[in-house]
Amino acid sequence: MALSEFFIRYLECRDALSAAERNRLLSLPTRRVRFDSGGVIVAQEALVTESCLMIAGMSARVHNLLSNRDRVITALHVPGDFVDLHGFVLAGLEHCVVAQGPAEVEFVSHDVLRELTREWPHLTRLLWMSTAIDAAIHRQWLVAAASLRSSAHLAHLLCEIYVRLRSVGAARDLSFALPLLQRDLACILGYSPIHINRAVRDLRERGLLRWSGAEIRILDWDRLSTLARFDSAYLDLNKLHR
Repeated sequence: MALSEFFIRYLECRDALSAAERNRLLSLPTRRVRFDSGGVIVAQEALVTESCLMIAGMSARVHNLLSNRDRVITALHVPGDFVDLHGFVLAGLEHCVVAQGPAEVEFVSHDVLRELTREWPHLTRLLWMSTAIDAAIHRQWLVAAASLRSSAHLAHLLCEIYVRLRSVGAARDLSFALPLLQRDLACILGYSPIHINRAVRDLRERGLLRWSGAEIRILDWDRLSTLARFDSAYLDLNKLHR
């Protein structure tokens, strides 16, 4: 199975790829796997020999603290994300990656990545860039948690997810799917499900969005992003030579 186009789009939002680089990425052998909601894509503390790319659905980086009921979600992964690329250079992972709703991923062998990084220095820098952006998103989540109240905090997450999906062609026209339950949003944002319910209701009553099941339509991007104090600079979507 060849590498999905989503990661190509992720990179080409941020830098130009030569025809040879694009063809090399598309020729990488992968192993495509589908997961049901709640399926463990990458196990915690496993010595991994592959890294995976999201190609459909969504997954979460989950830290189990004391039990399966006591967990923290520290990242969401959407199509185009190289989910656990840092596992390529670490001995193991301190978290697991879990499907949020039905999900599909492509696994890339670390042997293949070693060969790629030996022979293609520009692509190596772009892989490094993707891990740096992952870290920047995590830092922004910490800033949002420290500075925004519940409705604005939820609005910030929605703005981020929409922009990330739109950048790889997985969302458009201010509409997208968010396959997360309110308890998942509570784990991400650090509130109780009751607070999340109130925040969703508040955003609806302000006329900022329509939310039905997993489907979200943003009705007023300017007002939503202003409430969230959202600035996409941390997603590093400027096209530069890297």
